[in-house]
Amino acid sequence: MIYYFIGINIFAFLLCFIDKRKAIKRKYRISEGLLLLSCLIGGPFGFYLSMQMFRHKTKHLKFTLLVPLLCILWIIIFINIGK
Repeated sequence: MIYYFIGINIFAFLLCFIDKRKAIKRKYRISEGLLLLSCLIGGPFGFYLSMQMFRHKTKHLKFTLLVPLLCILWIIIFINIGK
């Protein structure tokens, strides 16, 4: 299970990075739905790190609120799995 969470967080990190590069080049972008889905299924930590490193989606209220909330949700899930 730990490999899943590491992998999904790397995937979410890369999605944010790729979307930022596409935004700079004014190319077709990754949908916000897919970006948020990657956070929902376990990748909010990687996505949040990528948001901060590349300053991507940091002005969008949807992302600045949902991604940290999903981080908290996943921390709660990890704590309950460990019990």
